[in-house]
Amino acid sequence: MLSRVAVIICVTAVYVLIVAFIGYSVRRHASSSSGFTTGGKPFSPILISALMLSEFIGSSVSIGTAQKGFEEGISAAWNLVALSMGFLLLGLLLVGRYRRTGLNTISAILERTYGRGVRYAASALTIFSLNVVAVALYASGGAVLGAVLHVGHGTATIIVGIVVIFFVTVGGFRSVVYTNTLNAVIKYVGIVLALAFALAESGGYSHLRASLPGRMFDMSGVGVPQIVAWMIAGIGSIFATQYVIQGVVTTPDERGARRACYYVSGMMIPFGIIVAMIGICSALLYPGISSIDAFPTVIAHMPPFTASIVVIGLAGALFGGISASTIASGTLLLRDFYEPFFKHDASDDGSLRFIRVATVVIGLIPLVLALFASKILLIAFLGKSLRATLAVLILLSFYAPRFGTPRGALVGIVLSVIATISWFLAGNPFGVDSSYFALGMPIVAMAVSHLLRPRSPETQPVHAGRP
Repeated sequence: MLSRVAVIICVTAVYVLIVAFIGYSVRRHASSSSGFTTGGKPFSPILISALMLSEFIGSSVSIGTAQKGFEEGISAAWNLVALSMGFLLLGLLLVGRYRRTGLNTISAILERTYGRGVRYAASALTIFSLNVVAVALYASGGAVLGAVLHVGHGTATIIVGIVVIFFVTVGGFRSVVYTNTLNAVIKYVGIVLALAFALAESGGYSHLRASLPGRMFDMSGVGVPQIVAWMIAGIGSIFATQYVIQGVVTTPDERGARRACYYVSGMMIPFGIIVAMIGICSALLYPGISSIDAFPTVIAHMPPFTASIVVIGLAGALFGGISASTIASGTLLLRDFYEPFFKHDASDDGSLRFIRVATVVIGLIPLVLALFASKILLIAFLGKSLRATLAVLILLSFYAPRFGTPRGALVGIVLSVIATISWFLAGNPFGVDSSYFALGMPIVAMAVSHLLRPRSPETQPVHAGRP
């Protein structure tokens, strides 16, 4: 009879081999820089919804929301409700406008209205924010694998990083789309199995409610300011996430892109409730553990085969999240920095080599930082909050292109980064969340620049956004 760890290792190894095979089998679609970053041809709404879902229900959100559920209760699910609202509004307000630009990077879209300086600043901010989220993803993956395989957190995190970097570098965007479809299905099955086990061990929902403080089942338990902050960060991050834009512009048509957004929106809320409930069950079953281990500890007590399903679901979402972030960052580095400044001929060989190397480097940097990360949801939240700045500018460029100035947009980005990160590092003094700075700074900067701008052609937008 195989031991528990042996069963989990075997099932996980089979999954990793399948993922590696998918990446290798579609490598021909990654034989050019364009194919590497777009996948080579349109994808169905189902596949694109899986791409977007798999990242936003990644291991950082799963482990982090369960951690918050352990600490605060069911209200932790608002973290996922915010993302659901973001995808709904993306489909209603922005998908058609994104597609009609004919562009596949946020920075290029902003350049149309605010100029090249804003393009570079937006690109740098996006790359930074995606890598902040990747730190949380790596850390959560290490927490899960370390708990169930009984290896050190650092060792588990490094294993995760090596696997992710390999299959992204080989297969490019197409491998990310295909594997994320598999990941999303397994992940959803896994969390349902985990909740069923946790509820059974807790004596059922009625016993759970009777045994824990009432605040654990209060939907506003985390507080209205925290819920609003999650809404700002969640909606803002979806409006201005590079691989989301890459996804919606690779569907066959606008209707398909909207459907993909609505599919993801519909699947987010139940996922959030399930994961928060796992954290609540863990608070009853294992009250003495560290909150970051709320979900991993449940998995560690599950029967071997069902635990294996949960592990590969979490690993799959982790792979999908990091790979999507990595390829999005690589695309921005390629289009916004390498090709404008370093490409001197028409050959695509240099671009392809660059983006392959870039994906490796971008994958390694957050991997190193993840070895020292602990507050997973908080770290992921910072990465999402920063993108709210770009979401403000995106909305203005589409709906109010003559409001503000290019200089105001650039100053807004710079001030937002400084204020948001500084406030976050200071511990969000006075209970004011750092996400409010990410939202407010670009609005203030654009408003001031609009009031002070001289009435001359030079200060008008470079190219007004069009519906």
